[in-house]
Amino acid sequence: MKINLRKKFNDIDAYFSPKIIGEVNEVYVKLAKIKGEKIPWHNHKEEDELFYVLEGSLLFEIEGQDAFTMNEGDMFIIKRGINHRVSSVEECKILLVENKSTAHTGEVQTDVTKTIENQKFKF
Repeated sequence: MKINLRKKFNDIDAYFSPKIIGEVNEVYVKLAKIKGEKIPWHNHKEEDELFYVLEGSLLFEIEGQDAFTMNEGDMFIIKRGINHRVSSVEECKILLVENKSTAHTGEVQTDVTKTIENQKFKF
């Protein structure tokens, strides 16, 4: 199925709410809009996570390290077990690649945490 990513973002109405747009073997491809500071510090014990910035700027924080900004076209892979969080002052659009077993905010549960079922797009 052909998907225009820029148009698909129009169907995302909530920040910090990834939406699954496809599957490749045992991973999901997701889109998310980020704005503000809602994601808690968390990690994924068994899974790496790929972040790719499609539009805007994303502040990426890794516990115990200096924060860095990712801009349009930047990609970063956070390794399993590393505490991290992301935020953005202005709206930022990202693509995520995650194992199907990856919990949205790891073992940390907050009001922003989404289940896999909540992340599925209704095509």
